[in-house]
Amino acid sequence: MSASIDGGFGVYVHWPFCAAKCPYCDFNSHVRHQPVDQERFAAAFEAELAYFAAMTPGRTVNSVFLGGGTPSLMEPRIVGRILDAIAGHWAMDPDAEISLEANPSSVEAERFRGYRTAGVNRVSLGVQSLHDRDLKLLGRLHDVDQAIRAIETARNTFPRLSFDLIYARPGQTLEGWKEELERAIGLAADHLSLYQLTIEEGTPFFNLYQSGKLQMPDPDLGAEFYELTQKVTEDHGLPAYEVSNHARPGAECRHNLVYWRYGDYVGVGPGAHGRLTVGASKLATAIERHPETWLENVETHGHGMVENVGLTEEEQGDEYLLMGLRLVEGIDLARYEKLAHRTIDPRRLAALLEHGMVEELPGKRLRATRDGFAVLDAVVADLAA
Repeated sequence: MSASIDGGFGVYVHWPFCAAKCPYCDFNSHVRHQPVDQERFAAAFEAELAYFAAMTPGRTVNSVFLGGGTPSLMEPRIVGRILDAIAGHWAMDPDAEISLEANPSSVEAERFRGYRTAGVNRVSLGVQSLHDRDLKLLGRLHDVDQAIRAIETARNTFPRLSFDLIYARPGQTLEGWKEELERAIGLAADHLSLYQLTIEEGTPFFNLYQSGKLQMPDPDLGAEFYELTQKVTEDHGLPAYEVSNHARPGAECRHNLVYWRYGDYVGVGPGAHGRLTVGASKLATAIERHPETWLENVETHGHGMVENVGLTEEEQGDEYLLMGLRLVEGIDLARYEKLAHRTIDPRRLAALLEHGMVEELPGKRLRATRDGFAVLDAVVADLAA
């Protein structure tokens, strides 16, 4: 198999709408005060999927991810139409993972049963906190009771469940996070995504932070939060398999593994990105971000793509390092050499090994150490130089 497609083949579908915009969020999400024409959007997704299917014939889909935005605002029958279109264009792996992101505030048992009937077999819940005060701070529309009910509904409906939490929040203590995390592990089935709160430019939190109205933990305390997170999850059998993702062995998110293993993925919907091996080229694709503009473009041209660029060998190698070194399993150096048509500078590698930032594994593999994960961008930049 080509070195470019060893990581599998996935389909990402971006539903861009939310009931409210969270103050820390810089994702391509939009609030609409009039009902969205879901039928019209479904037809546009079907058209764009057909366009990309023509570029990637003969592939087998290992995973589908319905992300956003808030895809759980979609009617189950719309999700069914999208999944039927995907299955109509490509072969589906019998064990394909079909994930849908949901917010606890939009969870209804009947709707969840509809998603399960449509083919969804994994749900990812945006819980973010198990404290009502912090949920308000984060701009979430649910409270803790709703979150717990949503988790229970998901566990009773889907074979697989994950949920997200944000830590290192303003005013949060290490002791408080440990208790919250242990409670979350008790609620979780087999997967947790745990993100340190970051301040992104262009968000309301960025403006508050700049004006001194939002106090963030200092970097040393942030590092302690990270270390505590690793220890607690390891002690409870959900070790990190990626910088921010934790799972029982075998329960890793297969769709995200397609990204991190540098596989191929189609990205459809406003703002979606893709990586596609077509012939001898690896293409980087990007879709129009604005939902209504995207809709008009798809209806006119059959797709909303605004970027379709062939990546150089060096760029492919750099992306493989950037993605693969996020994983505890690390990277295959032979695959890196095939993609990049170069080897890593032995002096730089030796220095990183000596400083304990990376370690060599059997089978010519390389991975970041725990210390290396803390400064991963610098490690990747060093290896790519």
